[in-house]
Amino acid sequence: MNFKGKVHKYGDNINTDVIIPTRHCTTIDPEKLGRHCLEDLDPGFIEKVRPGDILMAGHNFGCGSSREVAPIAIKASGISCIIAASFARIFYRNAINIGFPIVECPELVNGSSAGDLLEVRFTEGVISNRTTGEHFSFQEKSSTIREIIAGGGLVNYIRKKLGRE
Repeated sequence: MNFKGKVHKYGDNINTDVIIPTRHCTTIDPEKLGRHCLEDLDPGFIEKVRPGDILMAGHNFGCGSSREVAPIAIKASGISCIIAASFARIFYRNAINIGFPIVECPELVNGSSAGDLLEVRFTEGVISNRTTGEHFSFQEKSSTIREIIAGGGLVNYIRKKLGRE
């Protein structure tokens, strides 16, 4: 699983209320949620994002409520994966549950800028910053988490395990 895209970078403690504002949580439709992703933090975010781009943030990304629609909104906006210095645990789990790749790599976050072009080799645990020429390693996910993400989420993973594809 590889991803290549431009970085959209934000700071620490980006909470789920900022990722998808409460006023838009009356639906679970990914397309509708995606249109409002990060609009209170960066009103032009949706116009800037191109399919495959990468969201980068500092520490404690996804803190706040257990709002399951937050990673759905990010995924639906066109972002291919999120790289952060650290994630709030509930956001981390919600992202995995919907099959959305996330990576913790504080060194990369500290050494990268908005607009950099990254290539993420998810299954190898390597990220290359094509803008700076630097390479970073991150802790690979377990085989189960990789299967969940590759399969499109926890529900699909369980269906496959139960033989109900």
